[in-house]
Amino acid sequence: MIVSRVDERRLTALLEELADLLTDVVDGGASVGFLAPLERGPALAWWRTRVRAVAAGELAVWVAHEGERVCGTVSLALPDKPNSRHRAELVKLMVSRAVRGRGVGRRLLTAAEESAAAAGLTLLHLDTETGSPAEHLYRSAGWTRAGTIPGYAADPGGEVRPTTLYYKQVGVPSAAG
Repeated sequence: MIVSRVDERRLTALLEELADLLTDVVDGGASVGFLAPLERGPALAWWRTRVRAVAAGELAVWVAHEGERVCGTVSLALPDKPNSRHRAELVKLMVSRAVRGRGVGRRLLTAAEESAAAAGLTLLHLDTETGSPAEHLYRSAGWTRAGTIPGYAADPGGEVRPTTLYYKQVGVPSAAG
């Protein structure tokens, strides 16, 4: 398996596969902001907006490949304000149902964390559905639970669920410049 960061050109080339991945994870119950069943058209449209965000430097995207097949992705939403240049939000960690439990999520998470630290970021944060399998991954990877917000978002089935916030320091904090 190969995990690599993709630019807007490569992301554009992968739109079809990433739309398939998004529909797969939503249909499998992952709470990533969409309701099931997710049609392919809206999934493709959502990924197209990610291409613009990557081109603008607002988003960094990693894709996991097993052979020629996309099997996972994760992104970092990058800061846009002077007082937050040291942090980023980890968003949309998705792993195909066909390869779950094989370390794909861990590899994607590690790639994003290492890249963030290498870029001088020192703090990452995320939110995930409370009680989801993702919580175990984040805790076992050293993320710290910050709290829970009740009734935060609907899961793919439409039930409003709580979310848990996590953070992780990934680099050495420095004075604001």
